[in-house]
Amino acid sequence: MFLMETKRIVVVILGGILNAIALNFFLIKANVYAGGFTGVAQLVSSVFQDFLGIGIGTGILLLILNIPVALLGWFKVGKGFTIYSIISVVVTTVFLEVLPVITVSDDIILNAVAGGVIAGIGVGFTLKWGASTGGMDIIAMILSRMQDKPIGVYFLTLNGVIIAFAGILYEPENALYTMLTLYITTRVIDAIHTRHEKVTAMIITRKADELQAAIHKKMVRGITIVPAKGAYSKEDKNMMFLVITRYELYDLEQIINETDPEAFTNVVQTTGIFGFFRRDH
Repeated sequence: MFLMETKRIVVVILGGILNAIALNFFLIKANVYAGGFTGVAQLVSSVFQDFLGIGIGTGILLLILNIPVALLGWFKVGKGFTIYSIISVVVTTVFLEVLPVITVSDDIILNAVAGGVIAGIGVGFTLKWGASTGGMDIIAMILSRMQDKPIGVYFLTLNGVIIAFAGILYEPENALYTMLTLYITTRVIDAIHTRHEKVTAMIITRKADELQAAIHKKMVRGITIVPAKGAYSKEDKNMMFLVITRYELYDLEQIINETDPEAFTNVVQTTGIFGFFRRDH
């Protein structure tokens, strides 16, 4: 467990460093914006610098924006998830302030693509290891427990505001390049982890009762168990169906590995659900 937590912290730190590199080396100088709270901090910093002549670093603003969200997450989501989010935000803030803001390329398209790929790798691996980059991830986690409506609309709305202001305050092309960066970041995250709000896990196991008890000890989710038989071995097994949020995917993987390492699990995207989805996690 200690080794696993150490690895998770290392991944979170590396993810924060990659986010800082994407911003300072590619996006900031090009006036191309990232998504979520990072993009908001970047946009506010640009406005203060270019229109008011006040130099406030993106990292400092990112930290300030995340303080109330972290407090909310501490009480509404859980201490463990929030602690990793705080580590990610602090690391990103520190390296945004330490690393120089430079121009690697004068080609805005190359900046948009490179920044989007690097940021996507950082966020994707952070999510894959059961942590988050703070900001909208914590808000989405809270919303996913409060209601069964898609939370993607909140991401879309915030990113839409960032894109609009990028086009209004600077050149309209900046809005288009920001859209390109956000699209690439999302695709990279999808390739590494998943950006879908909910996923369905189908688990083939010999230890359905033990696995069910272990899952319910960690999370409150409905589970359907149906008999199954191996086509080759003719061995009687059980298939477990459950729908979870993407933030719980790491925890589910750890539970399965600890309870039944021989279980076979298929995780698929859930585009929509009808009926009751347990939300009192």
